[in-house]
Amino acid sequence: MSVVVRISDDALAIACGADAVAAAFAAAGCTVERISSWGMHWLEPLAEIAGEGFGPLTPGDVAAVLAGNSPLSIGAIAAHPFIARQQRFTFARAGQTRPLSLDDYAATGGWAGLARARELGPEATIAEVTQSGLRGRGGAGFPAGIKWTTVSRAVSARKYVVCNADEGDSATFADRMVMEGDPFMLIEGMAIAGHAVGADMGYVYIRSEYPHAIAKMQAAVELAAAHIAPFRVEVRVGAGAYVCGEETSLLNSLEGKRGEVRAKPPLPAIEGLFGKPTVVNNVLTLAAVPWILAHGGAAYAAVGFGRSRGTMPIQIAGNVRHGGLFEVGFGVTLGELVMEIGGGTASGRPVRAVQVGGPLGAYHTPDDFHLPFDYESFAAADGLIGHAGLSVFDDTADMSALARFAMQFCAVESCGKCTPCRIGSTRGVEVIDRIRARSGREADRVEALPQMHNARKAPRTLAEEVSLLEDLCETMKFGSLCALGGFTPYPVLSALRHFPEDFGIAAPAQEAAE
Repeated sequence: MSVVVRISDDALAIACGADAVAAAFAAAGCTVERISSWGMHWLEPLAEIAGEGFGPLTPGDVAAVLAGNSPLSIGAIAAHPFIARQQRFTFARAGQTRPLSLDDYAATGGWAGLARARELGPEATIAEVTQSGLRGRGGAGFPAGIKWTTVSRAVSARKYVVCNADEGDSATFADRMVMEGDPFMLIEGMAIAGHAVGADMGYVYIRSEYPHAIAKMQAAVELAAAHIAPFRVEVRVGAGAYVCGEETSLLNSLEGKRGEVRAKPPLPAIEGLFGKPTVVNNVLTLAAVPWILAHGGAAYAAVGFGRSRGTMPIQIAGNVRHGGLFEVGFGVTLGELVMEIGGGTASGRPVRAVQVGGPLGAYHTPDDFHLPFDYESFAAADGLIGHAGLSVFDDTADMSALARFAMQFCAVESCGKCTPCRIGSTRGVEVIDRIRARSGREADRVEALPQMHNARKAPRTLAEEVSLLEDLCETMKFGSLCALGGFTPYPVLSALRHFPEDFGIAAPAQEAAE
C-alpha cells in the first residue's frame, strides 16, 4: 500500500512550489491528496504523512522524508503550538479536507447548519444569528442579525444575498483561503441567509486577481446545487477596483455599472441589488453562519470579548517570522499575536510598527501591545481591526513614506464621486512631499516640491504644513462618502502621532527656532 501524502493546493502553497513537491511524491510512488491549507504559511510547501508534518519542502527533500530521516519534520501538525492554541470555528476543516469533495464536507458536519435552519424556519434562524452576536467580518462590524432582520421584513417579491469576496486589503487572505479550501461552507452560509430572509438567489463577487478562488467557487457551486436548492448561487468576477470592496460600489459593479459609491440612505438592505432588498455580507461573516446554526448561537456567543463575540481569523503578515492565519476568540492581545504567535520580526530587528486593518489601518507601536483584539478597544485607540490583517514592520521602516503611500493609494483607488476623497488624497500626497522635503528626506515627487503658494508671500513653516495635513485628514475622515476616503487619515495621523521624527518634527525646540 502506497504512502498517502497530503499537500495543500492553496494558491500560496502553489506559489511556494507545492505542485512540484506533490509531483515528486507521486513520482516516488506515493498517493498524493491535495487538501486545504493549515494556514502555517511560513512552512509551505507543507506535506502531511499520517498526521506528521514536513516543511517547507522542495522536491529534493522528498527522499529524506520517505526514508524517515528528514530534519524538516515539525511533528504532529495538530499538536503544533500555532495550531493547538487556536479556536477554529470557521477554519475547523482547514488542512483536513479536500476542497471539492462533497463526501469530505458531509463527513465533517457539512450541511448540518442548513438542515437545522430549515427545521427552525426563517424567524428562528435569524434569532440564532442575532443571539450569536456575529458582526460583519469585512471591517464595519455591523451586527449580522440586524441586517438580516431588515431584509426579512422588507416587502418585495425579489430579494438577494450578495457575498463580498472583493478581498483587497494588504496582508489579508482569509477570504481566499475559505473559497479555495472550504467553498461549500461559504455556499451553505449563503443558502442559510437566503432561507432566513426570503431570497432565492445569491451572488459571490470575487476580484479578478483570485483565479484559483474563482475556479474553486465555480466548481463548488455546480457540485452543491442539489444541496442548496431552491436557492441558487452565481459567481461574478470583478475588475479589481479596491473601492468595490465597499458594498454599494460592489452592487453597482454587479449591475454592470461603474464601481462607484452610492449615497446612503437608502441602505442596501432596503434598496440594494437591482433596487431590491439585499443582504451584503463578507465571506467570513457568511462562512461563520453554518457553525452557528449547527452548534447554536449561544455557543458562538460564549467565545469572545466584550461586544465582539465569536472568533476572528487573524491574518499575520509583513516582516514576521511565522506568517499565516490564526483563528481565535476576540480578546487576544496585539502583543501576543505579533511576538508569541507571529514570533517577532523575520529580520530579527525590533518591531517598530504594526498596521492593523489593511492599507488604511492605523499604525500601532509596541506601546499598544496590551490592546485586546476587538472592535471597541481598537476604536478607543484611534484604530480599527478591519478585516483583521496585521502587517509588521521593523525599526528600519520609514513611517513618513508609509503615510505618503496611504494617501497615494487613496488617490489611485478613489472612485472620484466625492470631493474629500478625490481631491483630498491628491493634495495630501503633495503636503506630505513638502513635509518630507523639509525634514531632509528625499522627496518622492520632485514636481510637488515647489512652494505652490501663489497667493502667499512666504512659504509655510513645517508646523503650518503639519497643521494643514491634519486639517485635510479631518475633512477626509468626516466628509468622505465611504470608508476609502474616511479611513485614509488613520495611517497618516497615526504615523504623524507616533513617529514625528520621521516627519522632522521630533524636536520641539528646533521647530520653535524656525
